[in-house]
Amino acid sequence: MWVCLNCHEFNSPENENCLACHTARPQSRTGSSKGRKENKAASLFLEGIKKSVDNTSVVRTRRPASEGTFEQRQQNEDVKKVAEHLVEKFKHLLSSAPNEQIFTGHDSDMSQMTSHMLVAAVDFGTTYSGYAFSFRHEFKDDPLKIHANQAWNAGDSKMKLHNNKYITNEMVLKDISGKQVLALDGTNVEMKDILWVLTVPAIWSDAAKRFMRNSAEKAGIPENNLKIALEPEAASIHSQYLPTKKLIGAEKQGFTMTEPGTKYMVVDLGGGTADITVHKKLSNGGLEELKHATGNDCGGTSVDGHFFQILTQIVGGPLIKIFQEEDPEGYLDIFREFEVVKRTIHPSKTGKVNFSIPFVSLNEKCKTHLGETLSEVLLSSPFKDSISFRGDKMRIDVELMKNIFKPSIDNITSLIQSILDSDVLIDVSQILLVGGFSECLLIQDAIKTKFPNKKIIVPEEAGLSVLKGAVLFGHRPFYIESRKMKYTYGIELKDHFDSSEHDIKRLVVVDGVEYCDKIFEKLVTINETVPVGSIINRSYSATGTTTETDEHSLYQQTRIRNIH
Repeated sequence: MWVCLNCHEFNSPENENCLACHTARPQSRTGSSKGRKENKAASLFLEGIKKSVDNTSVVRTRRPASEGTFEQRQQNEDVKKVAEHLVEKFKHLLSSAPNEQIFTGHDSDMSQMTSHMLVAAVDFGTTYSGYAFSFRHEFKDDPLKIHANQAWNAGDSKMKLHNNKYITNEMVLKDISGKQVLALDGTNVEMKDILWVLTVPAIWSDAAKRFMRNSAEKAGIPENNLKIALEPEAASIHSQYLPTKKLIGAEKQGFTMTEPGTKYMVVDLGGGTADITVHKKLSNGGLEELKHATGNDCGGTSVDGHFFQILTQIVGGPLIKIFQEEDPEGYLDIFREFEVVKRTIHPSKTGKVNFSIPFVSLNEKCKTHLGETLSEVLLSSPFKDSISFRGDKMRIDVELMKNIFKPSIDNITSLIQSILDSDVLIDVSQILLVGGFSECLLIQDAIKTKFPNKKIIVPEEAGLSVLKGAVLFGHRPFYIESRKMKYTYGIELKDHFDSSEHDIKRLVVVDGVEYCDKIFEKLVTINETVPVGSIINRSYSATGTTTETDEHSLYQQTRIRNIH
């Protein structure tokens, strides 16, 4: 099988021309020694991509690999397609790229660019996962020449890192049928000349971000070859490079996001999370964070959750569980079809919304376990007047469908409003919608209606903004100049006891000297603006005469207050 470099369609080996666009099959070429070095690096990247996908299939399921769940089989097929796609893509890129541009270059931005030959970004999303990459010389010549693929279905395991407050290396995850596997697993991967970028929601805890880094390092990516990109930041960076014609709503609304001094909100709506931050464009081209990331789990899968509740009210929770276990492929098909509807339903639509379901399988299970057909079961549910079945189609009244979206839409608009209510952000006039869920027309319409005085901008292929922005971030890691601290960080120490300031309950005596125990010494405060790469140096002396080495824990808190 080979991949057309024009339309990216897959073709059988017998075809000399693409069946979709008739482009000739690419021919492999030989190159110089430097070209061979590039091919070696490309092979390493390909190996890493394949193993990353393999690792994803492990993370997403608890069933032993030998059993092969439906999700694993599907992902194995995706691995093949990804591999074949990349082989053809690299043949084309490496044969056409000027060798001398791979390792050299002299532009005004070189001091801020990575020295790696290739930047590869991977997004393990809640609904979809994908990768993107570009060469260093491509970034210099055309930053938007980014090669992306978003073909991996992922399930909902990424949200385990947002919701779980106790993240450890022994954490386990479930697949649809409830099978278990350790979340942190992988195989060794040797990488050279490649900078890897993993994207994570900005609202994730430090522990969740560290878990992702540990997972990547365990998979064989060296620490120095790995960066973590915050998803709304990556999308913001990508939008800075886009021409106005690729920003829907920009032309007619007087788009000014790239002008120095402009403040704009980034609303990253992914499958699992809504991630919101505010940026200011600086005169040197960088970005300053004006509001640390805020959000919650009201992404696209929250709509899936409401739809799931409707299915449960129709056939009952026990039957849904049986359906998941006995026909996981059919269960996934329902939500794949629902995903298409989510993105395409128009706010002005009337009548019914139709999409395919595995009717035969679900009907048989209703007859076997409930003693009635699916249609008969529906007549006993609260939705007998708003849902019907015709052939293999489920037909839902459009008003019910809109109601399924309402809780998620309300949560998103409330989040945006709460941020805009801040005095320091009152002059933010532009809202940039990115992420796969932002492509939903109902979401776009709701935000435009709720904030009529704001300029609502949606980039083309908004679902790829984070992924492509992560590649741009990898090439130029210092695009974000400063951030607002999400927490107050500090350490625990002792200080000389002062009865006018300290609680007597925390008085301790060390070598005859009175100290106040368990003082929280702040290093940086919540909402404080901190330049990226800042280092805080503090000197402390030991209490008493001990010569033992002591360890100090770093603490964080979410409120601004003094602790003495």
